[in-house]
Amino acid sequence: MEHLIRVQNEYDRQVLVWLRGRIGDAALVSAARRTAADGKKPYLSTICRLLNIRPPSRRSFADEARKTHRAVGERYLAQIRQILAKPAAPPARRETGHESRPQGSLF
Repeated sequence: MEHLIRVQNEYDRQVLVWLRGRIGDAALVSAARRTAADGKKPYLSTICRLLNIRPPSRRSFADEARKTHRAVGERYLAQIRQILAKPAAPPARRETGHESRPQGSLF
C-alpha cells in the first residue's frame, strides 16, 4: 500500500495498518487515487481528512503495544515456570564396563 500513499515514519505505518483494517484496501486505494495530485503520493493525513476519520493517537498505539508485550512476556514466564516445576531427571549412566574416573582439568 506504500506504493500509493506517502508513509514517513513508524506512526504512519501503524495508522496505515489500522486504516486498512477499518475500511479495507479497496476503499483506501480509491481514496488515495482521489487525493493524488500530479502523480504524487498523498499524505496519510490527507486521506484521513477526506474520509473524515481520525486515527488513534501515538499514545494509544504505544499502550496497545505495551499490552501485547506484557501478554507475550507473561506467556513466556508461564512456560518457564512449567519447565522449572518438572522434577529433574537423574543423569544417565553409561554401561561401558569401566569404572567412571574423575576427569582431570586441563588448566
